[in-house]
Amino acid sequence: MEPLAERLRPNSLDDYIGQQQLVGPNAILRKMIDSGHISSFILWGPPGVGKTTLAHIIAKKLNTPFYTLSAVSSGVKEVREVIERAKKERFFDSASPILFIDEIHRFSKSQQDSLLGAVEQGTVTLIGATTENPSFEVIRPLLSRCQTYVLNPLTKDDLLQLLHHAITTDVILQKRQFQIDETNAMLRFSGGDARKLLNILELISQSSEQDPIIINDKIVTERLQQNPLAYDKDGEMHYDIISAFIKSIRGSDPDAAIYWLARMVEGGEDPAFIARRLVISAAEDIGLANPNALLLANACFDTIMKIGWPEGRIPLAETTIYLATSAKSNSAYLAIDSALGKVKETGNLPVPLHLRNAPTQLMKELGYHQGYQYSHDFPGHFVKEQFLPDELMKTQLWEPQDNPAEKKIEERMKQLWGDKYK
Repeated sequence: MEPLAERLRPNSLDDYIGQQQLVGPNAILRKMIDSGHISSFILWGPPGVGKTTLAHIIAKKLNTPFYTLSAVSSGVKEVREVIERAKKERFFDSASPILFIDEIHRFSKSQQDSLLGAVEQGTVTLIGATTENPSFEVIRPLLSRCQTYVLNPLTKDDLLQLLHHAITTDVILQKRQFQIDETNAMLRFSGGDARKLLNILELISQSSEQDPIIINDKIVTERLQQNPLAYDKDGEMHYDIISAFIKSIRGSDPDAAIYWLARMVEGGEDPAFIARRLVISAAEDIGLANPNALLLANACFDTIMKIGWPEGRIPLAETTIYLATSAKSNSAYLAIDSALGKVKETGNLPVPLHLRNAPTQLMKELGYHQGYQYSHDFPGHFVKEQFLPDELMKTQLWEPQDNPAEKKIEERMKQLWGDKYK
């Protein structure tokens, strides 16, 4: 018998749950699909949000040949073979065959290069699925030929709708009786992932011999603890434990931080994922209070890439303890968010003339660069000058925080700028 998640895989957009921003009434992908003509695109989102399902629905709706490649098991040879088959099946007025590549971020540069000609000539319509940011993982020439659509984790309402759909329509579950008392644990362990929710539901139903099958937070938690592999291993660990890990570092508790690190190491978490989060924490939570933290976190990431397991646990532990015991500041994090807010509020304000480049005579005549004072020509390599647009002249976006490093920076800024840093 197929797993519940496979039995419930929808065959049409009417049965598809979630992602209404893309496939709801008048949404961009819905319009494209209904028109019968789609262009190549990449679906970016976490696991279990409907990327593969959406690709299958599109192929069925367009009634076009559908090829699937997995980046884990396919090479350049397999890509070229599929493209050749697609050329033979393409008729003059028919839609291009669809080539669906799961985990396209795992494709090497040469594998991605082998797709370019077929995508550009319309031999195939590429639909890629990725859990990683395609800006970093997909080569620029291929990315420029594809639209990118972001799929979000399923909301609480989406998951509850899926739960009701499963127990009322599945050929096996509809024969059972359910008593749903609480859903908080089920939703939390699912983490916005439809597949995890259905795996949990299937586990509960299979382990309950009598009806009604009772679903509450206590039962769900107990069943999952007894069967830790019954749902995706990246579920609770990937979301809850990484959250506890980062919050322990932020809260300056090295013992808790190293404990949660050990939980991730023992659970088989990707060491590169842990190292990336340490780099983010160093910049977001420690920042200017101790700039060396970012250097150490970045060195840790590089080291992990070089030495792997099991020795990689040691630099991860060293960096974790260093970050947890370091002074904390989120002033840079707050400053960039404040600046982004100001940009959205004020729009594209003009650059002051004296700060503009003047490579041509006309620009010089228009006053570009005129009046600019070169800081290194003045004592202390500083001269008071306007660097913000006129409308924001007295705006302070960076607020120094109460730690020794930033107090020292603040004193220097007060000496240079006077009242601007009160």
